[in-house]
Amino acid sequence: MSTLTDKPGISIIKAGSVKMNDLSQALNVPGLKSHMSEQAATTNKNALSVGHFTMSPGEGFEFTYDCVEYKVVTKGKIVMRDTEGNKYTAEVGDIILFSPDVTVYFDGESDGETIYTAHRDHAQDFAPPK
Repeated sequence: MSTLTDKPGISIIKAGSVKMNDLSQALNVPGLKSHMSEQAATTNKNALSVGHFTMSPGEGFEFTYDCVEYKVVTKGKIVMRDTEGNKYTAEVGDIILFSPDVTVYFDGESDGETIYTAHRDHAQDFAPPK
């Protein structure tokens, strides 16, 4: 089975770029105004965690992912670079997909918010402060 993380690296699924299934036809419900598309991200059976990430203009930082993670940009933009220096900009509605063992530099020009899901147990270092 092919998955979204078969090829290592960073992927951005641009808002509106994925073909959607018309659920009125798929479910045989005339008048239904709903669309859906689902893809396998990985065949890994690890735990799943969710979170919220924000970044404002300032310093950038480097982070190496150890699992499949995706972020959905909900506000502003997130700007990243890979180890080869390629620049990626994700904006509202875009999905950023990180494969395991990829190092990303989050650029200080970022000014946005995301929600994310990581295919791992939650990281204690990132747990909400008490």
